[in-house]
Amino acid sequence: MMIKIIFWSVWVGFSVYAFVFAPPNQPDTFELIKNLSTGQWEGINPLIVSLFNLMGVFPLIYSCMVFIDGKGQKIPAWIFATFSFGVGAFALLPYLALREPNPDFVGEKNAFIKVLDSRITGIVLSVGAIVLVSYGLQGGNWGDFVQQWQTDRFIHVMSLDFCLLCLLFPALLGDDMAKRGMKNRILFWLVTLIPLFGSLAYLSVRKPLPDDVQQELIAKQKAVLN
Repeated sequence: MMIKIIFWSVWVGFSVYAFVFAPPNQPDTFELIKNLSTGQWEGINPLIVSLFNLMGVFPLIYSCMVFIDGKGQKIPAWIFATFSFGVGAFALLPYLALREPNPDFVGEKNAFIKVLDSRITGIVLSVGAIVLVSYGLQGGNWGDFVQQWQTDRFIHVMSLDFCLLCLLFPALLGDDMAKRGMKNRILFWLVTLIPLFGSLAYLSVRKPLPDDVQQELIAKQKAVLN
């Protein structure tokens, strides 16, 4: 119950801060979002371009966890995962607050789940993130970024959203590792303590879910009884 209260508190606090206390929107915010979305990046700080696109990578990272976790939940996980592509942690925090512990994979490992479960998906996302981070760091202007972070609500909230998404990943990590029989505390803490690339590395190396879920559950029950 305490963890649920924490997630709801963070969601409420982040929402109030973003819409009440964060810096105001700038007149060119809509134009900036349009240009970022359509690839018209000329004249835009590469750090902002990188951050904006990484905010598209993160929902894909979480989708690789949430859609699988949602198989054993009473709430429809796909709704939260889908909305996270537009509003990031604003959509994922309620899911984390509503979900129940789920260390077993329930349901069918269909084609969609197989794609999300694949190490290849993790590797592709990792390559994309490396390219984006390299692009931002090589040509980015940190002074301009800090100035925009202090004065522009869009940049300010997007940056905080990115940080939240880095911090929230461990909330799903323990159960996901349990589903795969990966009892490794060192790996858990490495993934937890390395922002963004820890989660990407995990998706790239994690064991696949069992194809025969029923047999896997029976084997776990036998192991407990013995």
